[in-house]
Amino acid sequence: MQHLTKKSILKLKQSSTLIINEKCKELLNQGKKVYQFGFGQSPFPVPEKIVTTLKKNAHRKEYLPIQGLSKLRESISKNLKNKTGINYPKENIVITPGSKEAMLLLHVAFNGEIILSAPSWVSYEPQAIIGRNKVHWIQTSRENNWFPTAHQLEKKIKSLKKKNLIFILNSPNNPSGTVCKNLKELAAVAKKYNLIILSDEIYTDLTFCNKYESISKFYPERTFISGGLSKWCGAGGWRVGFFAVPSSLSELLENIKTLASESYSTVNSPAQFAAVEAYEGDHEEYKAKTLNILKSVGNYVYNNLKSNKVLINSPQGAFYLMPEFLNKKYKTSTELCEKILDETGVAMLPASDFGFGPKRMLTRLCYIDFDGSEFLKAMLKRNTINDRIIEKYAPNVVEGTRKLSNWAKNL
Repeated sequence: MQHLTKKSILKLKQSSTLIINEKCKELLNQGKKVYQFGFGQSPFPVPEKIVTTLKKNAHRKEYLPIQGLSKLRESISKNLKNKTGINYPKENIVITPGSKEAMLLLHVAFNGEIILSAPSWVSYEPQAIIGRNKVHWIQTSRENNWFPTAHQLEKKIKSLKKKNLIFILNSPNNPSGTVCKNLKELAAVAKKYNLIILSDEIYTDLTFCNKYESISKFYPERTFISGGLSKWCGAGGWRVGFFAVPSSLSELLENIKTLASESYSTVNSPAQFAAVEAYEGDHEEYKAKTLNILKSVGNYVYNNLKSNKVLINSPQGAFYLMPEFLNKKYKTSTELCEKILDETGVAMLPASDFGFGPKRMLTRLCYIDFDGSEFLKAMLKRNTINDRIIEKYAPNVVEGTRKLSNWAKNL
């Protein structure tokens, strides 16, 4: 196994998604026009009932249990059972300060190696390095919706000859905005080789077909699920996530709880009480409206950007697209993104941040540079979102897409 020292940990760079957010703020402060297509933060307000519950519990100052508020864990357990059909009892659920922390603790607690498929979220590999777990990559294709095939996964497992492996799956996917359509086949391979799966379901409530698909349905015995409030209800800054652990991996659960006790101690108390309302309350209208907006805006960008110079899969969930720019001018995706930002004001992230080689001319585009509160208010009396509505309530997305499309024509 590769020897991962403290030196390699200290060489890690800050998360590129956070860096692009800071860079955009800098440019805006300088008076420059920037189209913020780089940072993936929900544009919508937290549902009012959840905010009210937070206010009512603002006086809570006591430390809650390390594992999290019992009522919250119970509500998440019921929520997962309703959506996946699988029972993760409240005793198997840990509340964490965002799902990001949950995954980091797993990497630290786990002694083995990690399988990632490109594209993967920017923090999966750095977290594995922090946990001193070697990473192995599977390169995917547009034809398979940017997910690995069952054959690719099996081939990778066989080549490693390791018994202790975790495969991380994220659907809908960050950065591609696509949905995994071969969960059953991947689960069959995982079961055959006793693989552990970490199913990152932070965006699964934002699937445009409105169907919650989890690989745990096909392989519950060794599938972890991570999730939280940041994406579907806009509460990213509240830092409330969860980790659901299968009973067969209870030893890892105990290790994660120990690590939690020695790091963050407990998630902030008022937010945990408010999260109960998030999981138990009726927020279906809010979800339907926000999903409709994201799907409509995503399709607008897709239809106005795709061309013989720009290849893209259609948006299927979350708020991302992954355009590929067919060109011979630029040597790396980083150079491409820098040139686009300089010449158009459109800020995106390069594919090299997500596991691809530097020469793949792919970028991650977030189409959420709009005022979600105003857009949501406009949708209270209508369901149909046409181009005119998008032009009115998402002008930066419209203008940024136009500038990017015109720029691409000259490649």
